[in-house]
Order: sequence, then C-alpha cells, then structure tokens
Amino acid sequence: MKRIIFLLLIACSTLTTFADPYADQPKRPEKVIANLNAIINLYGHKAGQSFAINRNPNTGIIESSEKIATFSCNLNDRSFETIAESFMTDEPLSYQILHMVPGNKEVFKINVVTNEGSKNIFLRTKKEQEMWLMCTKNPENPQLRDAYAIVWEDMSDGKEVEGTVYMITSLRPDIYEKSVESNKRMFKIEGRVDANIADSLYNIYIADSRDALYALDDDDYVACVPVVNKRFEFQTELDHPMVGRLRCIFPDGSLCSAWIDLDFVPGETYRITVHNGYYDEDRDYERRVGRQSGRSLLVTDSPQVAVGDTLNVNSANNSADEMDQWMKTISPEQKMRFEMKGKVVESDMQALQGIYEQVGERFSEVQDFNKKMGIMGAGNAWTPQLDPLYDQIVSLNKKMDADIQDILKEAKAAHIPSSGLIKLIGNILGEAYSEQNKKLTVMLLADPSKKGKKAQKYVQKLMEKYMEEMNKLMDEPKR
Repeated sequence: MKRIIFLLLIACSTLTTFADPYADQPKRPEKVIANLNAIINLYGHKAGQSFAINRNPNTGIIESSEKIATFSCNLNDRSFETIAESFMTDEPLSYQILHMVPGNKEVFKINVVTNEGSKNIFLRTKKEQEMWLMCTKNPENPQLRDAYAIVWEDMSDGKEVEGTVYMITSLRPDIYEKSVESNKRMFKIEGRVDANIADSLYNIYIADSRDALYALDDDDYVACVPVVNKRFEFQTELDHPMVGRLRCIFPDGSLCSAWIDLDFVPGETYRITVHNGYYDEDRDYERRVGRQSGRSLLVTDSPQVAVGDTLNVNSANNSADEMDQWMKTISPEQKMRFEMKGKVVESDMQALQGIYEQVGERFSEVQDFNKKMGIMGAGNAWTPQLDPLYDQIVSLNKKMDADIQDILKEAKAAHIPSSGLIKLIGNILGEAYSEQNKKLTVMLLADPSKKGKKAQKYVQKLMEKYMEEMNKLMDEPKR
C-alpha cells in the first residue's frame, strides 16, 4: 500500500538504527560458553543431547532455550581441566556463581520460568557430584537469565568422569516468579514517568467491550492513580478479559486529549514509561495477551497514542484510504520532487548517524584511557572530545529542519490530506527527534557539558515546534 512521502518515512526510520555504545549492556561469559561447548563437541554423547529454542515471532529474539548434553571424559583432558579457570575468569559478568564439591549432601535445582509457566530442572542430584553454576543477564534482553552449569561424577578412581552440561535461557525468576505464583485473576499496570511530569495523575477506565469503552464519559473512571516517586501503579481482579483506558490528568486538572486503550487480561502486567511527548511500553504485551491471534477485544488497527502529551488524536480518521486517493492525483513530476527531497533528508539522517557513531567511539577511547591510567569515572576528559560533535549535531539538525520544511511545503502545495500530513509529522517526531533526545540524555549523564545541553535543548525545541504544528492540524476541520 502506498504511503505518504515514503522516502521520508524510510529516512526517518534511519535513526532507530543508531547504536547505543554508551549503554551499560551485559556481556556474555565467553570463556565459560567456549569451555562448555568444547566439552560437548569433544566428549558429548550424541544420543544424550536435547535442544529446544523459542523465539518471539515478531522480533526473532530468543525468549527461552535449553541445551542439555551428557558427556564422559578423562579428568586430565584439557577442556575439562579448565572448567574452574573459565568460571572464575568470567565471574565478574555473573550475578550468581556457585561451586559445590563432592561430599556436600545438598541437591540443587534451578527454576525455569517462561510465558507458559515454570518448571524445575535438577542439576545436582547426588552428594558424589561436583557442580559449577553461573547465572548472567541475557545481553539481548535483560528480562532474561542465562544459566550455565556443568555437573559430573568420578566413575573410575579419579581417571574418568561422567556428567551433564546445561545451557539454559529463560525469564529471570526475580522479575517474574512472583507474578507466576500470584493471583491469576489480577491485572496490573506498572508505570514510570519522567521527573518533569511527575506531578500528573492517571485515570483508569474499564469496560466489557470496545464500544462500551468508547461510550464512557470522561468522569466514568474507576480509579484516579497518583504518581509517587515518579511511579504509578494500578491493579484489579478480573474474572474475564476486558478493555481499558489509561489517560493523563495534567496538574491544572485538565484531561489529556490523548490516551492508551489496551486489553485488560487477568494474570497480566502492562508496563509503561511515560516521557514528555512520547512513551515506551512493554513491547511483548500484545503478543502475550493474544492480540495478534485475534483474541483482543479491541479492533486490531485501533491506534495507540502517547500518554501525557498534548496531542489531539482523531482515532476515527481513515488516513490510508485518503492517502491512496491523493497519491493518484499527484503528477509524476511531483513524485520525482518528493523523491529528490526525500533523498536530501535521508542524507541528513545518515550524517547524524555518523556523528552519533563518532560519539560512541570517543566514549570508548576515553574509557580505555582512564582504565589504563587508573582513573575512576570520566572526569573532564570527555568535554574536549565531544564538544565539536555536539556542535555538529546542532548544525546538522538545523539543516535537516530546513529540508523537512521543504518537503512539508511541497506536500501542502500538492494539497495533501490533513490526515497524511499529521501522520508525516508524527513520524518525524517519533522516529527522528525523540530518538535523538533519548541518546542525548544518555550522553549528558556521562558528560553534562554546556554544549551537550545546548544540543539537547535545540532538539527538544524542534520537537515542540513539530508537536505544535501537529496540534494545529488536528484542531482544524477535516478537509
């Protein structure tokens, strides 16, 4: 299906690929993984191996996996001799490590939690067994736990051993175990907000169907939830799935003109972080509640819009059909101009991406230098490295703003429908400027320099500019 200014939308999505090299990402225990895989490859029993993996169908990210293999080898085999060394080398990467020696009567099991439930896997079942276990955060998804274990028993006077290797990825029990064991009828909303909107309130609405939800008046809320310490929470017991709405109340008592409608499902928890003008949510929630399999009580194409901003959203507009009709009216020459202007903005995006990549390289260089010199923290070494890059970020954003305005002017001259123009500006806000604002926030935590603050202030100014333009369009009668 044709989309408005397709090249610009593609260009806007470029910023979502920016690397975040300054985020504190967990790392894999590579030595432990290599050691255990070597034991499986060299000494594993082909008939004694099991393997299972479960991926999110939308993202392709692993949600759970199990690799269990039995083996036998000599005690003096090289790969077996280095077990203790590899576990202790990677110990700083773990949040739990355990070594149990023969003679200890305690058995040991781990709890494997998935979206379908939980189960126990017994690792050590005999006092004659020795065991090494390490648990780490999964680097792709910090809500997951990677567990690496090896258990063995001496079978022939200290010469030959038999054992099992376990490599298991599952949901972190410290996050999910309590919810798995809690009341299956309980539905929860867990929210966080930025400091500058921490004085807001949130109304909660509940109904049996989408139509009933849309028929509710503003005062028909079931709860008004305050924000305490930049957090808010709501929970209720449900006998069956329902639908609900989360809507912000501003400090002056007025209701936000935007909201989020979602399925309220017994036993589920919806998590959201609200920023000023956009939000981040639990991206796996819709899959868990079965929206994509058709069990949602909401219309699958009903829009979800930002909570806590000032956008007026017409949920009934049929922008796709309007845009299809409009695309048929513009001339080949106009399409060519859109393409050329889109390429200009795409070039701006690529240049900005290069600047943020340079920022990541500078951060790494200073970290390496400080490590060699024994310096704790970044100190003032960041600022000389990053100030020129902050200047370039401001300069490139000025150019990109002018180029985007050029496309908007061209689109308006071609009488683009208001719904298409709103969608276009919404993409600019969400995909370009919001992403930059997030990254600049992370950068300023490490380097709160004046030029860095100036760069973020300019990006936020552009966000406000396009938000105001979108609001004006939404307030206008539909044309």
